[in-house]
Amino acid sequence: MVVSTGSPPEPARHWRADLRALLGWRRVRNRLRAVLRSALVTFVVLTLTLWLMPGVASADIVETLNLVLLVAAVGAVLRPLLLVGITALGGWGAMLLGVVAQVIVIVVALELDPANRIRNLPTLVAAAILAVIFAAILDWMADSGSDDTFVKENRRLMRAVRRRQSRRAGGRVLTLRRPRPGTEPGMLIIQLDGVAVGVLKWAIRAGNLPTIGHWLRSGSHTMRRWHTGLPSTTPASQAGILHGASRHIPAFRWFEKDAGRLMVSNRPRDAAVIESRLSDGNGLLRDGGVSIGNAFSGDAVTNLLTVSHAALPGRSARGWAAFMASPYGFTRALVLGVGEVITELHQARLQRRRNLVPRVSRSGVFLALRPAAMLLRDVNVSLVAEQMARGAPVIYCDLVDYDEVAHHAGPARPESMRQLESLDRMLGVLERLAPEAARRYHLVVLSDHGQSQGPTFRQSWGETLDEVVERYAAPDAATAPQTPAEAEATQEPDFPEPPIAPLLVVSSGNLALLYLTQVPGRLDRARIDQEYPRLIAGLVAHPGIGLVVVQDEDGPVAIGTAGTHRLTDGTVDGVDPLLPYGRHARADLVRHQQTAHVGDLVLISAVDPNTKEVAAFEELVGSHGGLGGWQTEAVLVHPAGWRVTDDELNGSDAVHHQLTEWLSALGLRAEPAEADQPPSPAAPELAPPAAVPDRDYRGAPSTLSATRDG
Repeated sequence: MVVSTGSPPEPARHWRADLRALLGWRRVRNRLRAVLRSALVTFVVLTLTLWLMPGVASADIVETLNLVLLVAAVGAVLRPLLLVGITALGGWGAMLLGVVAQVIVIVVALELDPANRIRNLPTLVAAAILAVIFAAILDWMADSGSDDTFVKENRRLMRAVRRRQSRRAGGRVLTLRRPRPGTEPGMLIIQLDGVAVGVLKWAIRAGNLPTIGHWLRSGSHTMRRWHTGLPSTTPASQAGILHGASRHIPAFRWFEKDAGRLMVSNRPRDAAVIESRLSDGNGLLRDGGVSIGNAFSGDAVTNLLTVSHAALPGRSARGWAAFMASPYGFTRALVLGVGEVITELHQARLQRRRNLVPRVSRSGVFLALRPAAMLLRDVNVSLVAEQMARGAPVIYCDLVDYDEVAHHAGPARPESMRQLESLDRMLGVLERLAPEAARRYHLVVLSDHGQSQGPTFRQSWGETLDEVVERYAAPDAATAPQTPAEAEATQEPDFPEPPIAPLLVVSSGNLALLYLTQVPGRLDRARIDQEYPRLIAGLVAHPGIGLVVVQDEDGPVAIGTAGTHRLTDGTVDGVDPLLPYGRHARADLVRHQQTAHVGDLVLISAVDPNTKEVAAFEELVGSHGGLGGWQTEAVLVHPAGWRVTDDELNGSDAVHHQLTEWLSALGLRAEPAEADQPPSPAAPELAPPAAVPDRDYRGAPSTLSATRDG
């Protein structure tokens, strides 16, 4: 018999390491703390619920403690089964089952309660719903509004995903230790929807964004401005960033004469048609990438909550199922969403009482949009965490909270800044989750546009743009009776039904496109004057309209109240109408005139010379889509050692080329096709200068470094 004195066999070493990990003091302490907290919360919740329920017999502490144990036992049995069911259902089924999962656990526990205090099903369900609400509120209060519990749930999800991948790859069947951090590079791109560079710099200097602020002050990241151009909208910017094809989108919504239909870019069926025009197979996310919460896919392999794909995450998205099933996920978000509605009502009332201007109504659909944006943010972060655990090479995720609130509250108002602070917290969450990822992710943060504030066009001038167009489209004086066709021309529905109005106004922020829908092709000034002799002159003379762009015999011309600017050669007659719109205005308008399906007339509202405010043609106090103010000034935050080959970064297509260069330098992008070649031949240099160490966002040097603004 041979006795080995060497090291124990490999499986034995693994099991001993697993046992040490399981019985380690820190792990045991954390588990005990979690169990005690859960038991205390359950005890308080059940006591309060039973006390509030009418007709429920009182019970002593011992009976309530027994019920606490029963809830824990039922949860231990049912929650894994419910998670399997949610995963199997996917999509809407997961959402519906996720809503009731926590209620089911409480209902079953109360039904099995030996004290038999609740005897009918309606009362059982009501008590369970009340208990779930109380539990969500207590958990939030116990965390003092922090994201600790949310982080723990996502860590648990990420470890489970990596263990499952290990088993599929032929690894050990069971491991109790935390998976090691990945070493291969990856890129995580987070879009902060609607955040202007000026707003972000302001919040950082105020110390209200500790995560981004730390990256910039430590020197691990740098920040620069990029110019969106026209139109300054999410679909146009994402068409450029994700596909390098912004020229296909003239506005947020537009009319297509050849098809006789209004296109709305956030409508899934329209987004799918638009993406078919954008995609050439060389999108930003083509090489195994993941698109989360975006308008378009960027040719991603995996699309989650992407508008152009019009589907909820399916069975393969465990992050979706885990979020729905977790008591700290969907249920918590729903309860806190109610709090968001109450907060919104209070903040709107404060604006009215203080007579804060400009302001718009914050009721109706927006009351649902605000909590929905918060819910979507938490879902998206859970989906990002899962994809980080899976090791997706590049992930692009859009977070929309700030943009939704800023539209109605104003881009720099306190409630909007609080939403920006919550997005900074989510970046901190991703930073804390990074050690669980299967790759070493480098983080890039960018926005797709900014927002400009101002009273709406109707508030400033007492009439809508549609009404102005109606007056000047009338055959005689403004008091002439309207024909049915002229009355129809003043309408601006999102989903028009045939017949289409002969003169259609389509607005996107302070940008409006006017179409003579019955005449094919793009019309020039002479033909428009023939159809509506008073229209162009009347619009130019209106003090609320800063620019009217029309095709003339020598090409497109921008007309203002006191002068014209011929866009093809820059010839100015009188006072240059482009001066209030910045140094990029001419290039922006030239590029916009080359966009498919641009209007016969393009209107941009005037810019206030003192406040730099713009007047949206929609009822929004914070707007984007046109020119003027901060709406075209977006932001890009990236690792400091990465070279930017184009300091201007003018247009979203330029951002696309920059991101693809960085992906190539990281080895995350295959040899680009000819159509995907960047305009600059210089390759990016990921090696940092000696004074600034190259770090990903998991760790940053402590030395201070000035923020760079390109």
